[in-house]
Amino acid sequence: MNRLPLHKKVQIITLLVEGNSLRSCSRIADVSINTVTKLLVDVGIACQKFHDEKVVGITSQKIQCDEIWSFVYSKEKNVPDGMEDQAGDVWTWTALDADTKLMVAWNVGSRDAETANEFMYDVASRLNNRVQLTTDGHKPYLQAVSDAFGTQIDFAQLIKLYGGSEGTTSTERKYSPAECTGCKKTIVTGEPDAKYISTSYVERSNLTMRMGMRRFTRLTNAFSKKIENHCHAIALHFVYYNFVRIHKTLRVPPAMAAKLIKRLMTIEDIARLIPDEAPKKRGNYKKKEG
Repeated sequence: MNRLPLHKKVQIITLLVEGNSLRSCSRIADVSINTVTKLLVDVGIACQKFHDEKVVGITSQKIQCDEIWSFVYSKEKNVPDGMEDQAGDVWTWTALDADTKLMVAWNVGSRDAETANEFMYDVASRLNNRVQLTTDGHKPYLQAVSDAFGTQIDFAQLIKLYGGSEGTTSTERKYSPAECTGCKKTIVTGEPDAKYISTSYVERSNLTMRMGMRRFTRLTNAFSKKIENHCHAIALHFVYYNFVRIHKTLRVPPAMAAKLIKRLMTIEDIARLIPDEAPKKRGNYKKKEG
């Protein structure tokens, strides 16, 4: 069986985490797109497992949460009949440590109460102490945080107020965000410090996601075609972001700032997370006895 050499895996993974599409990776690395897709699946599964094992017992002080929109196969309004469970709008929920910039947890799903609960229980399971949590004004957070943390949290919501569209053209409204005219800080549970009620860092991480994953780039045909591959790409991105990529202000990867690792990891380390495959037997040949 042909096996992809390690240096080729490293090359393809490097291209993927730097925002290249699957087809551009296949052209640059001179391999088939099926090879790139299979590698994405294998490394995505390995990265999800690695994250679940390593990112636990976190001693954060401030956590910020947000959701980022994307879509799979088609936008919600264009989903074909019979594909309602496989296509449409997809939201990635993220929880970021405001001090170490560690991506503590993420969840891919709808923007509903069920996904909010799954996400918050995952966040709570990774934390080792009481934290100050800030989210946007999305209502499902209220019950989800209460169910996952009870009263053992200092929880506040930052509700941003946006101005109207008067004086702007249709093109400006389409390609530019609305102007933020103010913010309303609402304390929900505990005694959060008003000075740290913010979602700025996690919102900035949305840009990192759109720059680092081609399938998150708007107005292209590089969007995800399968939800499974979408999840694999996100897992790869966050393990690279947490453990390999050096943060500009921290001068170390977030995982090192959070004391989860003691040495710098490389993309080769990520490639080595993929378990070796057993050789496949071909045909029906049976060895004769005697």
